[in-house]
Amino acid sequence: MDFTSPSVQYFYDLSQNQFFKKDRRNYINSLSVNQLNTLGNVSLLDIFLSKSNVVEPHTHQNASELVYCISGAAVVSLINPFTKKLVNIPITPGQVANVPQGWWHYEIATVDNTHLLAIFDAPVPEFIPGSDLLRLTPADILAHTYCLDEAKVQETLAPITETVVIGPPCSCNNVQNGNENCVPTQQYNQGQCNTYDYTMTQQHPPQVIGNGWQYHQR
Repeated sequence: MDFTSPSVQYFYDLSQNQFFKKDRRNYINSLSVNQLNTLGNVSLLDIFLSKSNVVEPHTHQNASELVYCISGAAVVSLINPFTKKLVNIPITPGQVANVPQGWWHYEIATVDNTHLLAIFDAPVPEFIPGSDLLRLTPADILAHTYCLDEAKVQETLAPITETVVIGPPCSCNNVQNGNENCVPTQQYNQGQCNTYDYTMTQQHPPQVIGNGWQYHQR
């Protein structure tokens, strides 16, 4: 960076760069070197969520992610590829959760008006969402690879027609999913979502099955 250049930037308003918006209470603003050219090896996402909304399962192939809770509460969940275990990390204001580079993870708000700051050690964070993997992998490949019923796979995944980013989609009209005031900003196929309450993880401790993967009783 040439700090004598007249184009040098030291200030940016994140509200001017919205990465994704589900509705007025669930959206993500972003900042990278593309918006603020004096940034070094750092970038961030400013995340706003209402209760039960999820930043969908995804990976950042080029960066680690430090999630800081500004307000509200959330659970950051990640899969440790070395232990093959699911780790759930509850965070409240002033607390952080760290996701190493390339690890599969997601965040779910456990109360309304949750505000998270995700900080990356890369000038531009890369993002591979689970919805793209599911909708773009042919159903016959999934069925053949995992010995599944192809028709059921195709039927189950058919509603996923776009990258989700923040779920459930507005077409999933269920108050318990946090969609009671949802005004969709994208078009989605109609689909029925299942509710998920992270208080269940406290009532039922994680179980470990034969291959070491954890799951929670519902």
